[in-house]
Amino acid sequence: MRPTKTYDQERLSLNLAKLKKGGENFEIIIDPDKILEYKKNKEMDPREVMMYEKIFADAKKGFEASHDQLKALFNTTDVLAVAKKILDDGEIQFTQEYREDKRKEKKNKILDIITRNAVDPKTGLPHPRNRIEAAMEEARVKIDDFKEPGDQVNDIVSSLKPIIPIKLATKEIQVKIPSLYAGKAYSVVDKFGKIKMDNWLSDGSWLCSVEIPAGIQNEFFDALNKLTQGNIETKIVR
Repeated sequence: MRPTKTYDQERLSLNLAKLKKGGENFEIIIDPDKILEYKKNKEMDPREVMMYEKIFADAKKGFEASHDQLKALFNTTDVLAVAKKILDDGEIQFTQEYREDKRKEKKNKILDIITRNAVDPKTGLPHPRNRIEAAMEEARVKIDDFKEPGDQVNDIVSSLKPIIPIKLATKEIQVKIPSLYAGKAYSVVDKFGKIKMDNWLSDGSWLCSVEIPAGIQNEFFDALNKLTQGNIETKIVR
């Protein structure tokens, strides 16, 4: 039989968004996977992130914030309006178990990308996975909870260079994005790699060329397709 959690264990297993305002604490209980989506798209409805539509003064003790506190400090008693403020400006507190599981999952994905694409620039030969993992440990690489694995690869490889000779195999991709999405596209493209050519066309569309790690090509295309609803033109230059 699977053991049930004790009351104390249940209280400690909450993932929270927390904001201190006017000397008072305000908290909401969140779905940890949804908050990661929310941080990328703040137009999401806060209800998709909240486990309960309640504002707490102390969620682990089950104490709700009073309407008087909400009115005095947020000028509203609307739970969703206050929740959005907490999600946007507050601190995210994941449980230790969730953080460890997610970091292990992301570390494995990062190792997969680097192992598939990294070579010794002197020999052109790939590094074994265990050598890359050992170098990451020696470099004390920290996995970012809020970044996708592919977004972290370039910085991590740079941190490994003082320890092992390493470089990533890359692809250069030309991308044309319509004017409707061009304004938001730069930050998306920039986080995946190095922008080598940047040209705004007369119709307002954006034409660029970006060098990315070869192993995150599909992830790169997925991010652009999501942003533009598939309205992009791409060409692999090399």
